[in-house]
Amino acid sequence: MKDVLTIIMAGGRGNRLMPLTSDRSKPAVPFGGIYRLIDIPLSNCINSQLYKILVFPQYKSQSLVDHLEEGWKIFSGDLGHYLRIVAPQQRTGEDWYRGTADSVRQNLYLLEREMPRYVLILSGDHVYKMDYSAFRDYHEKVGADASVALLEVDRMQGNEFGIAEVDNDLRIRAWQEKPKDPRPIPDDPEHCLASMGIYLFKTQLLLDLLYKMDYHDFGGDIIPRIIDQVKVFAYPFRRFNRIRDYIRRADPDGVRRPHLVEATRDSQYWRDVGTLDAYWNANMDLTGVDPFFNLYGRLWPVRTRAHQYPPAKFVFNEPDHIGTAVDSLISPGCIISGGTVRSSVLSCDVTVRSWAQVDESVIMDRVEVGRHCKIKKAIIDKENVIPPNTEIGINPQTDREKFSVTPRGIVVVPKGYFKAT
Repeated sequence: MKDVLTIIMAGGRGNRLMPLTSDRSKPAVPFGGIYRLIDIPLSNCINSQLYKILVFPQYKSQSLVDHLEEGWKIFSGDLGHYLRIVAPQQRTGEDWYRGTADSVRQNLYLLEREMPRYVLILSGDHVYKMDYSAFRDYHEKVGADASVALLEVDRMQGNEFGIAEVDNDLRIRAWQEKPKDPRPIPDDPEHCLASMGIYLFKTQLLLDLLYKMDYHDFGGDIIPRIIDQVKVFAYPFRRFNRIRDYIRRADPDGVRRPHLVEATRDSQYWRDVGTLDAYWNANMDLTGVDPFFNLYGRLWPVRTRAHQYPPAKFVFNEPDHIGTAVDSLISPGCIISGGTVRSSVLSCDVTVRSWAQVDESVIMDRVEVGRHCKIKKAIIDKENVIPPNTEIGINPQTDREKFSVTPRGIVVVPKGYFKAT
């Protein structure tokens, strides 16, 4: 993979994730307790042996930059490896980035300086595990000029994505960008093929396209305009993604060694966390005995910045005063002090006081849940000190008077809403 340059789009404003994105970009939103969303594609890159990475931030990027600089200093310049944060510079005019393709167009000098054989384009805010080397192998096998990773989705969701029509050879023949009436798969009227925002281009083709035309987006502009001119192929993610091959190679004789026994169904998992409901669902997918997305596998690890906190602590053991957590992710620095946490994800330095109950919720850094609080199906951003006896997610009408409440009924408490007294 030495001849592949990876570009991660990390400038997303994430309007549908407000208020979580009021002070941070979408890829910088916390996920799974100790991670940020951008850690997912970055980990996929490292696990796929991709070590030349450009990150393109824009909107409120400081927390993202801090995270990358403090947590991803693992690249060796002596070996030609790097992760570079490419801030908007108005190198080609007075405009800031106007879309995914335009951000690449404004930085073509970086591609020309490296001149890799291929350019891999990724989004910085999706949750999935993918072997990009398999994607590249497929691209070469079919002789593609450009390839797009696709996922089967319900037609009812198709208006949220770019939708592809393919022939029997999986060559893309038509494209609709977020259509009101998505075209179904020919033999499956209930589903359509949606873009995952993952593209692989021959470098010279990408240079020619972006020098000739003022394209703004890959899905909205480039792909629909080139499908009749060059070979653009679909890569069915769930059919070809081969994370599970790593387990077979590591354990060729089939002996189920304890350190190799890990769930493989998440090799088919992909989530766009573009809405608050989708974000909550993705976090809930991490909980349980056999999670839909597994953060604990050793063969395809998810990496992040190391946080300097003490171990999580659970204290008190009395009949009505027990510090417990069940089917939950509890991060370092947390203290469950006589409270109960169920099916939840707690980030670092969270305290749950006595007799408090936290159910099916996402709690971010430096939050204190006061005594006798009841919190259910909520997302609570960082730096909140919730007063004793507070109820969140219990009375929908009361919640809507104070907070954002999603269509599914998830209550979202913004950063610093509850101040320490």
